[in-house]
Amino acid sequence: MTGLWRGELPLVLASQSSARRMLLVNAGLACDAVPADIDERAIQQEAGLIAPYEIALHLAQAKALAVSGTRPGHHVVGADQTLALGERLFNKPDGRHQAMQQLLALAGRTHALHSAIVVARDGEVLFSHVAIAWMTMRALSEADVATYLDQAGDAVMSSVGVYQLEGLGVHLFERIDGDHFTILGLPLLPLLAFFRDVQLLRI
Repeated sequence: MTGLWRGELPLVLASQSSARRMLLVNAGLACDAVPADIDERAIQQEAGLIAPYEIALHLAQAKALAVSGTRPGHHVVGADQTLALGERLFNKPDGRHQAMQQLLALAGRTHALHSAIVVARDGEVLFSHVAIAWMTMRALSEADVATYLDQAGDAVMSSVGVYQLEGLGVHLFERIDGDHFTILGLPLLPLLAFFRDVQLLRI
């Protein structure tokens, strides 16, 4: 089986996210994972953007273009995700105390995940898209959050929301409105539609 990718060169994912890479692989798109060597917070501050979807899109583009510059001729997928509770933006927690505070702030409320994808080749943006998922957490006590963090371990610290929905994070929620792929940080359906439009998929 040669897979579904029709490009002359391998697809490249500008990310070290194992979840994003697995989404592509499970969809029959083997890819090279090449993390973008960029300072995300510095780029965000320099751009002066406030809207969560603009920040996600700007960073996804920065990642795709950075890696595109090192992989001539390759289609490069960049992705980024922001979490917003109203106007408040959340970043990955710096340790357990901050993780606890973030989860307590989100508990019993609905926050938005903005997931952006960008496809670039040879320094040019070919496609971009932002999808949103609305996530409503259960009311949680400090004891609930402490138990969750004990059981989930350090792996969730790499997530901006301190949860991985495909794991124990599912216990934190009472309602989810949005695409599963968007929640995992790679809006896959619009990405596949673009690849089909430009004749890069076999199906």
